[in-house]
Amino acid sequence: MVGVKLPNGDRADLGTKLEDYTLDPLHRSGRHKARVFESALGITLRNSQVLREALLRAAANSDAAIAKGDNGHGQVYVLRFPLATDKGTAAVLSCWIIRRGEDFPRLITCYIL
Repeated sequence: MVGVKLPNGDRADLGTKLEDYTLDPLHRSGRHKARVFESALGITLRNSQVLREALLRAAANSDAAIAKGDNGHGQVYVLRFPLATDKGTAAVLSCWIIRRGEDFPRLITCYIL
């Protein structure tokens, strides 16, 4: 499968997904992702800007996004990228949606492969 640029990736919106879910060690289903991000890369709520900046950089610059089609709410894309920190290196998979009526991607989820 050939990758593409994430449409308007330079305007990607992460919302509060990282703080409220992905890196929240108390979130019922997000806590597992939080544990893996901390274990593999040393990323926690305290230094969430590391993941935030990496996601935004990948959304804006990568040409490896895979279009997965319309899920009924909008066009879904998957983008995989490497992330290196002082603790380690891992492949991060991020999922994005461009909702109907919008022209910028919103983060659905991300996790370490």
